[in-house]
Amino acid sequence: MRIGQGWDLHRLVPGRALLLGGVRIPHARGLAGFSDADVLAHAVGDALLGALGQGDLGVHFPSGDARWRDASGARLLAEITAKLAPAGLAIVNLDATIIAEEPRLAPFRIEIQESLAKLLGVEAARVNVKLKSTDGLGAVGRGEGIAAQAIVLLERSAR
Repeated sequence: MRIGQGWDLHRLVPGRALLLGGVRIPHARGLAGFSDADVLAHAVGDALLGALGQGDLGVHFPSGDARWRDASGARLLAEITAKLAPAGLAIVNLDATIIAEEPRLAPFRIEIQESLAKLLGVEAARVNVKLKSTDGLGAVGRGEGIAAQAIVLLERSAR
C-alpha cells in the first residue's frame, strides 16, 4: 500500500473559467494559473505523484514549459494515472476537500465526485469529495481564492 497527499491553492480572478475536478462551475470569477488552475485536479495529481514517489506537479509539468500552458486538470490527471499500471499500482480510494467561501459548491458536489472518478478510471464509490469554508478567515475566507486537499491510497494491482 502507498499513500500520498496533495494540496493546492489558486487566486480567484475575473475573466477565467472556474473548473473543479473537471467540472465547470458557473461563477463570475475563475482561478488564475499557468494551466486551467483546477485546484482539485492539481491536489489529486500531487497526491498520486506522492504515492508513486515521483515528486509533484512542478517536476512533471513545470509552469515555464509552454507545453503545459492552459493544460486542463483532466489532461494532467490522465498523464499521471497512466503511470499507475506500469508501477503495478491501482487506486483504492481518494478523499478530497475543497475549501472555498464562494461560490456555493454543494449543488455540484456529486457531479465533481463523479467527474473525478471518471478522470481517475475508478468507480465513484472510491472517490469522496468534501466541501468546507473557512468562516471568513484568511485569504480563502475573504473570497480571494480556493484551496483543495487530497489523500489517495494505492495498492499493488494484479498484473
